[in-house]
Amino acid sequence: MEALVRTLVRGLVDHPDDVHVDVKEDDDSILYELSVHPDDVGKVIGKGGRIIKAVRLVVTSASAKSGKRIAVEIAS
Repeated sequence: MEALVRTLVRGLVDHPDDVHVDVKEDDDSILYELSVHPDDVGKVIGKGGRIIKAVRLVVTSASAKSGKRIAVEIAS
């Protein structure tokens, strides 16, 4: 799933080498924390948050069978 998040976000940004995904997992949830180049934060969020919502939807749908709560956040 980490590779899916990385692949989705790398396709959106101008600096794909600066995309890093940190995974924090506990018993009932998984957090994917994105770090991107400062110039690319707006591209990942999108107008009105549409892009990050779409990324969250794809990741949540792809991990539906895991039975864990999934979250995707952008590190500040």
